[in-house]
Amino acid sequence: MLELSPSQGRALAQGPRFGAAFGGLGVSTAGNCQEAAGGAIISLGSSSLPGICSLGTSVRQQRGDGNGFAELVPGLARSPGAAVAPDTPLWRGRHECSSSASSSARSRGTRSSSMADRCKVPCQQFQVCQDIVKGESSGAVPREEIAYVTCTYRNTCIDQPDFLATVDLDPCSPCYGQVIHCLYMPNRGDELHSFGLSDPCGCCENGGTRWNKLIVPGFISSRIYVVDVGSQCRTPRLCKIINPECVYWRCDKGYLNVPRQLPCGDILIANVGDPAGNSKGGFVVLDGKTFELKGNWEKECEAPQFGYEFWFQPCHNVLISSSGIAPRIVGCGFCPDDYNKGIFGRHIYVWNLSCRSIIQCIDLGEDSLPLSVKFLHNRNAAEGYVSCALSGVIYRFYKCERDNWAVEEVICIPAKEVTGWIMPRMPAFIVDIVISPDDRFLYVSNWWHGDVRQYELSRGCKPRLVGQVFVGGSIVRCGPVAVCRDEELKCQPEPLVVKCRRVYGGPSRLQLSRDGKRLYVTTSLYSAWDKQFYPDLVREGAVMLLIDVDTERGGLTVNKDFLVDFGREPCGPCLAKDIHFPCGDATTEFFP
Repeated sequence: MLELSPSQGRALAQGPRFGAAFGGLGVSTAGNCQEAAGGAIISLGSSSLPGICSLGTSVRQQRGDGNGFAELVPGLARSPGAAVAPDTPLWRGRHECSSSASSSARSRGTRSSSMADRCKVPCQQFQVCQDIVKGESSGAVPREEIAYVTCTYRNTCIDQPDFLATVDLDPCSPCYGQVIHCLYMPNRGDELHSFGLSDPCGCCENGGTRWNKLIVPGFISSRIYVVDVGSQCRTPRLCKIINPECVYWRCDKGYLNVPRQLPCGDILIANVGDPAGNSKGGFVVLDGKTFELKGNWEKECEAPQFGYEFWFQPCHNVLISSSGIAPRIVGCGFCPDDYNKGIFGRHIYVWNLSCRSIIQCIDLGEDSLPLSVKFLHNRNAAEGYVSCALSGVIYRFYKCERDNWAVEEVICIPAKEVTGWIMPRMPAFIVDIVISPDDRFLYVSNWWHGDVRQYELSRGCKPRLVGQVFVGGSIVRCGPVAVCRDEELKCQPEPLVVKCRRVYGGPSRLQLSRDGKRLYVTTSLYSAWDKQFYPDLVREGAVMLLIDVDTERGGLTVNKDFLVDFGREPCGPCLAKDIHFPCGDATTEFFP
């Protein structure tokens, strides 16, 4: 229990209190999904399972008259595909990868005070987030010991199924920095991309939260895999498959991307297109206990034109989603002629979380392509950040008066004038942003330029660049691209070599440890674009890197003793993408 003084309480209570229940999605149309174990077919039928989000009272303010405490903020502090035969194991060890695979097993500055640096609207004065994080546990935050990474063979000329890799992150382990297990999917061509954690339980050591299930959608196939990591976290097993026909027929959706668990327990999965590959936003929802497909989450006729990622803030009853691409057109590669044709998204959408309806649409500019969106971790914060891939701009979004939301530009990474590239100007293609658990730093991956950036987030001021490292990219020296004019760099960066391995590709997906001291990076974005912009990446395979973070003064350093080489997989080089830890991470929120 956090007990706040009157001044702290007033600062903390600037956002509205939230005590609404989240209605479940009633499904009246029967559909089918496939249970992986034994290939049993289940008829979902009609159902209505309303989920009630009861955040509880966890923060109290001392009454001004000194007579006890008054409730302040609820819940702010945290106290038909191919069937699988019944006798066929749904996971295989590394030595069982393929009959043709090798038989040898491998263990695997000064802050500016000018008006230009000031936010248009001052940041709300929230309780310092470090105190909230410390309140979770009296002990230190446990270090991550393993990571799960999605890997694909699509567009690599290797006819093998995608897999979920388990990576050893324990420095005391003899397999540190190696893939120790591979869970191969029973189908080919899924393009495993993003995935999410589900089914939390508070049984992790040192007061943490362990997640028992992974929701792994196939971006291209629209197939949904449910993976059990609670039984054996180092050797996950496939426990359920939802075939794409269920998603097509019941939801009229396809190209599934980011899954997240709602406070009511259900799992929300953002989609990028429809079954034909046209752009279409919205969400499909899975039951949080049975993992059955319940249907569309949004109300009828509420699906936006574009979709990609989303984040929500229950204390303000809001969900914000971003815009993606038209998969049918851009899915085969990037073409400069697609500019100014409405192929790239330009809006973020503000949703009423309990009513499941769009209440506001904010235009960020033509062809801006807003992809990654994140709220601050503070449960009462009514602000966050969204990155625009093609414009190189990061916006801060925040809640105004009258429950309206607004944005302001806070970061702009300038384009570079180049030769030997697909266009004369190379924009900063921002793939991912991550906010540290204490809300002090913002991390940015710039896939085309090749750098990872660390910005300090300060109240009342725009983010300040305090750390930057290059981990590949298109502008490295001795490459095909020459930089003619650069507003930031005096010379082109050197290629990165870690443990005698040249790093190809650029920084794509980011994941930050719970203590904020270790930032993990993978180098693959999307197989078709990897093949177009970084053919050496497809040939040699992706890598996973570790960047050490200075959490006191700011600063990034590539750890030269850590590299996961996905080019050495028994089936051949593969492309590694999203990263999650079983005990939670900086991109997974738990709402007890």
